[in-house]
Amino acid sequence: MYYYNPSCPIGTLPYVVQPGDTLYNISLRYNTTVEAILKVNSMINPYCLRVGQILCIPIAPPTPMPCPAGTFAYTIQMGDTFYSIAARFHVTVEELIATNPGVNPDNLMPGQRICIPEMAPPVTCPEGTFAHTIKAGDTLYSLAQLYHTTVENILAVNPGIDPNNLKIGQKVCIPLTIPAACPEGTITHTIQSGDTFYNLAKQYNTTVEAIQAANPGVNPNNLQIGEKICIPKGTTPPRVCPTGTFAYTIRSGDTFYNLAKQYNTTVEAIQAANPGVDPNNLQIGQVICIPERTTPPRVCPKGTFAHTIKSGDTFYNLARQYNTTVEAIQAANPGVNPNNLQIGQVICIPERTTPPRVCPSGTFAYTIRSGDTFYNLAKRYNTTVEAIQAANPGVNPNNLQIGQVICIPEKTTPPRVCPKGTFAHTIKSGDTFYNLARQYNTTVEAIQRANPNANPNNLIIGDTLCIPRA
Repeated sequence: MYYYNPSCPIGTLPYVVQPGDTLYNISLRYNTTVEAILKVNSMINPYCLRVGQILCIPIAPPTPMPCPAGTFAYTIQMGDTFYSIAARFHVTVEELIATNPGVNPDNLMPGQRICIPEMAPPVTCPEGTFAHTIKAGDTLYSLAQLYHTTVENILAVNPGIDPNNLKIGQKVCIPLTIPAACPEGTITHTIQSGDTFYNLAKQYNTTVEAIQAANPGVNPNNLQIGEKICIPKGTTPPRVCPTGTFAYTIRSGDTFYNLAKQYNTTVEAIQAANPGVDPNNLQIGQVICIPERTTPPRVCPKGTFAHTIKSGDTFYNLARQYNTTVEAIQAANPGVNPNNLQIGQVICIPERTTPPRVCPSGTFAYTIRSGDTFYNLAKRYNTTVEAIQAANPGVNPNNLQIGQVICIPEKTTPPRVCPKGTFAHTIKSGDTFYNLARQYNTTVEAIQRANPNANPNNLIIGDTLCIPRA
C-alpha cells in the first residue's frame, strides 16, 4: 500500500504515525501547531492519517500571528464551527469571517488559531425607549412602521448606529409612542409584562373589540412594556349571540376554516353570523358566534353501530378496539377519508362478525405501518412487488391503510455465496462502498468489481455484498 514518505527538510524531524494519532495531538506532543505540520506536509490528507505513514514535524513552533486590536486569539477545538463559536462568544458568523480573511470556515482544524471580535458592551436604552433585537429582514423603516414612530426618531436615540449595516442580534433603542390624551369615556393604561387585549378586557370589564376601536393604531399582537393605550370604561355589555348560535372565545391558532370543521358548519355560515368580524384578523379573546349544528345525526346501517371520533382515533386503533379490521371499517364508511378524521365526526363500526384474515400456505400476515409500500416490503422481505400483489388480489397497492393486514410471500431466494477470495458482508444502516473499503482495507473499485449488480447509491439494509480480502 502506498504511503506518502517525503525526505524531511532541515528544521524538521521524521515521525511515524501511530494508532490513534491526529495532527492535533502530534502538534501538542512536539510543541508546534497543526498549520505548521500541514505547511511542511502539503500532500497529506489531515483527516485520513495512516498507521506507518511518515510525517515531517517542525522542530521549533512558528510564532503565531498576533490578533488585531479589538479581537482576541482562540484555538480551535474538536467539533468547533464558526456558527458554534459565534454563538458562544455572542458575535456573528459574518464578523468571524471578516476578522479571519485567510481561514476557510468549512475546513477548521483542531489546534488552529483564529481571532474573535471582542463583544461590544450591552446597549442600555434611555428612559422613554425600549430595546429591540434585530432579526433577519429588519430595517429602520420597517421598525418605524412596526412601532408607530419614524426613522428619524430611531436614529436620534441610536447616534452611533449605521442604518445600512444592521446586524442580526444587534440591539437598537425604539422610542415609545406617546399617544394623545385618551378621549372621554376611556382611561389610560400603561402596558405591563403579560398584558394582552384579552386579559385587559376581562380586567376592565370591556371587550377586545372595544379596546381595538379605542386604539386604531396599536398592534394587539405586539404590545410593548411601557406603551400607553386607552381602555373604554366598563359600560360595554357582553356580546349576546342570536338564537341558533352560541358564543365562542377565539384562542391561539383559530381560523374560520378550522372552527367550521370543528363545529360541523361552514365558513360562510360563521361569516353570516358575524357580519362585523374580519376573518383574517381574529384576536385572541375576541368573542364570535358559531352556528349550532343543524345536520341530522348519522344513522348507521344494520350490522354496524355509531362511533364519535375522539382525539387520537385512527381506523387502525378502532379496528383493534372493536375487534374488526381496517378494511371492514372502510367498507362501512365509503365517503370517509381515514387520513383526515375530525373530532366529533360520526362513523359506523361493523359489529364483531369479521374473522381475522388468514394468509395461505407459503405466506405470512403483515400489518401495514406508516410509510409502507409494496416496493419497500418486497425489498425488506426479499420478494417482489408482483409476488405480493399476487398474494393480495383485492388490495390496492396505492391506497394502503395503517393497520391493514396483507400476506407476504415467504423468502425463497437462497443465501448469496461469495466467490473465492471474498467474504460476505450484510448491509447495515449507514454502510457505503467508501466506508466499507476503509473498514476492510480495500478500495471502492474492488468492491464494485466483486458486486457488479449492486447499486452503490441504493444499498438495501439486509442485502449481502462480497468484500475482497485484503
